[in-house]
Amino acid sequence: MIEKTLGQLLEEGAAQYPDKEFIVYSDRDLRFTYKDFNERVDKVAKGLLSIGLKKDDHLGIWATNVPDWLTYTFASAKIGAVMVTINTNYKLHELEYLVENADIHTLCIIDGWRDSSYVGMVNELVPELKTCERGQLKSARFPKLKNVVFIGPEKHRGMYNTQELLLLGQHIDDDELNSIKKSLNCQEVINMQYTSGTTGFPKGVMLTHYNIVNNGYWIGECQKFSADEKLCLPPPLFHCFGIVLGVMAILTHKATLVIIETFDPLVVLASVQKEKCTALYGVPTMFIAELNHPMFDMFDLSSLRTGIMAGSPCPMDTMKQVIDKMYMKDVTIAYGLTEASPVMTQTRTDDPIDKKVGSVGQELPYIEVKIINPETGEECGVEEQGEVVCRGYNIMKGYYKNPEATAAAINKDGWLHSGDLGVKDADGFFRITGRIKDMIIRGGENIYPREIEEFLLTMPGIEDVQVAGITSPKYGEAVCAFIRQKEDFDMMEEDVREFCVGNIARFKIPKHVIFVDQYPMTASGKIQKYKLTEMGDQLLKERGIEVL
Repeated sequence: MIEKTLGQLLEEGAAQYPDKEFIVYSDRDLRFTYKDFNERVDKVAKGLLSIGLKKDDHLGIWATNVPDWLTYTFASAKIGAVMVTINTNYKLHELEYLVENADIHTLCIIDGWRDSSYVGMVNELVPELKTCERGQLKSARFPKLKNVVFIGPEKHRGMYNTQELLLLGQHIDDDELNSIKKSLNCQEVINMQYTSGTTGFPKGVMLTHYNIVNNGYWIGECQKFSADEKLCLPPPLFHCFGIVLGVMAILTHKATLVIIETFDPLVVLASVQKEKCTALYGVPTMFIAELNHPMFDMFDLSSLRTGIMAGSPCPMDTMKQVIDKMYMKDVTIAYGLTEASPVMTQTRTDDPIDKKVGSVGQELPYIEVKIINPETGEECGVEEQGEVVCRGYNIMKGYYKNPEATAAAINKDGWLHSGDLGVKDADGFFRITGRIKDMIIRGGENIYPREIEEFLLTMPGIEDVQVAGITSPKYGEAVCAFIRQKEDFDMMEEDVREFCVGNIARFKIPKHVIFVDQYPMTASGKIQKYKLTEMGDQLLKERGIEVL
């Protein structure tokens, strides 16, 4: 097990491989060696100190996989601040909740993404930016928010930018930064990611250096990573998939990371060929987009060997094409959840094909995984379905400011309850068979129905709403809202979707809306979500509506 902080590992890489490429953006030929990147990180770390960010303060980052995303990650880690990753799909309603709930001290943003103006939304939530001097922010809505930093050279009223931080950092003595580095402990929280978890609104999962560094190391070991590896990484860095399975696996093996700023199958294919990548990550929909791209046959992908497909179940045909057409004979599948840092189980490079496509592998070293009876807590037998639980170094510190939810997720013996149903076969391989919890997983995105329900209840005309997942061939599940209207209202499906646009993330907007008079319930009055799923699947099939 590795007992080092993120900063120590980066500095170790800079000392051992100063001229080796650590981060590459192939589409613009931007390259950072371990030494160059480490020096930039130190400069930004001093810049953050200069604007008042201290150990244990929370730094939020709301950006796509831009080149300085990781600079701010490691800079905050070197001063003991906690990086809070923000989903790039978030809209105003979700951003407001997170900035307040996470006690963000410094918020780092880019212009925006797709149809979202991050600058516009932040100015709407923090109107004081228009009139305050940088460093003098006093927000009525967010009293703990002291700084907004624009990641880039442009200047925005009331915000610092990266260049200004680099200049301000010159006034901080190296001894001050080095003193802080020496005070850090690998068991301290360094990363916070918001997840729907098993119940309620999104909660901040507190992860330590020790959690994510060691999980990343063993994820790399399962793929037989070496220092010669070149990993092409299209998944977003704000997810554990990007920051742990990707960055931490590469950092701990002193290899090279080829980052894709926003997913584009053509950029992925071109980057793999140009950099001669040996590994490629993605959710199944990413691999499908790459395989089906009209220019796929023009690229030489023969350098590929391994990688990870995760986030949602992998179709067997897709896996076989990835192995045959993309040369990824050593491809692996990983399973876990954010609260487990995130990977619990993973297939290995030499597992037989039926295990690679029909299971989520075996537990990682130093982690215990078992299947238990949800009612009795007793361990299940071979091929007996039960809840997947996990215990080990990888389990989160807890949910931020939420001891009740933490206690509900992790029992007194340290076992994390996943809420997922699974079985373990005679060979020790796990399969995920369903879920106890109501959470919807759409193309790798975790969606908790209650959050959408609470938002939709603010719409005039809705008496009650229940949100459930329905079967989607493309994404695994699609969001469906089952709505009871108030009397004298006659709304349409489009009315509901339009109400959501701009207020909640696009992936959370109900793909389908079904108006109902009542909900299926248990004898005790609890709504049966699985019956809503069955009802939605059947109704859309009868109507001849294609579920995407």
